[in-house]
Amino acid sequence: MAEPRSATEPDGPQRPSSEPAAAAGEDRVLTVPNLISLVRLACVPLFVWLLFGRDEPYAAAWLLGAIGATDWVDGYVARHFNQVSTLGKVLDPVADRIMLAVAIVSILLYEAAPWWVVASVLAREGLVSIAVLVLGALGARRIDVSWVGKAGTFLLMWAFPFFLASAAEYISWEDTARTIAWVFFVPGMVLSWWAALTYLPVAKRALAEGRRGAA
Repeated sequence: MAEPRSATEPDGPQRPSSEPAAAAGEDRVLTVPNLISLVRLACVPLFVWLLFGRDEPYAAAWLLGAIGATDWVDGYVARHFNQVSTLGKVLDPVADRIMLAVAIVSILLYEAAPWWVVASVLAREGLVSIAVLVLGALGARRIDVSWVGKAGTFLLMWAFPFFLASAAEYISWEDTARTIAWVFFVPGMVLSWWAALTYLPVAKRALAEGRRGAA
């Protein structure tokens, strides 16, 4: 919101606001960032096929690592090339949640990581998803994903490929892969839960603002 004009500030022609144009631009659907998010989502069935259809945990680990490594690309392109869209703000975190959920469930079924590792991630994702649905039903405004949450997801998306690689019997560095997996997992889990806790006051404000806007 623009600051009020000072009483000593001379009057002059008002410049047209750029907010309507920005809002119109965010209605776009066909953008490069959205295409990147869709391509990353399309890799999820391929990951499942490599792991269970071909029994190739090493190849599946490489693909999962590539998906995790490109997590920042769609957001970077959107911000730096003025392609931010309403769909992208929803698609990006939804794609992250789907890919992470499929990855951890697949790794649990493949027994590539301890069950409590998977349970801790699933518990956090389940709580966040339920909170988002409840807030939406109560009329809260949309909450943008924090950088802490994105960092946690990014680290977890690197941890699980190394868990998978450590389950491949034909590699010689499975112990090293498992150690690297823990190095990524521990800070990733801490950041993810920290982000979930910091969403609490944000969610309270979002609910209040959403209700005021609907009044």
